[in-house]
Amino acid sequence: MKNTQTETYQKGLELLNHLHGGQAGEQLVNNLKDVCPDFVDMTIEWAIQGIMARPGLDLLTREYLLIASCTTLGHAIPQLKAHIDAALKLGASKQQVVEVILQMTFYAGGAAVSNALAHAKEVFQSHSE
Repeated sequence: MKNTQTETYQKGLELLNHLHGGQAGEQLVNNLKDVCPDFVDMTIEWAIQGIMARPGLDLLTREYLLIASCTTLGHAIPQLKAHIDAALKLGASKQQVVEVILQMTFYAGGAAVSNALAHAKEVFQSHSE
């Protein structure tokens, strides 16, 4: 990883930790640095700081969009759960998250929505504890 000291990287890491918990950035780095350090850099600098931090949409709206996208993909389960968790931390209600997922029924299909709702339930339960 070559960019760990750039301002963009540091700001991206701070935003990642804000959205997904205090150690999320470190976990991403540790999980993938040995496999593909460039992907870690791209994720933090480009996807997090370059896109998530852009003006024009607030973070909660961006999280709703990511929940919808992960629901539609159907296979991005860890990412779906992470974005549901982030949306709840940013102030979304459980019902709002459910509505975002339900909105995808005709675009993603009933099976994808059913699975996403089941995963949302798991995240909701972890927030109730």
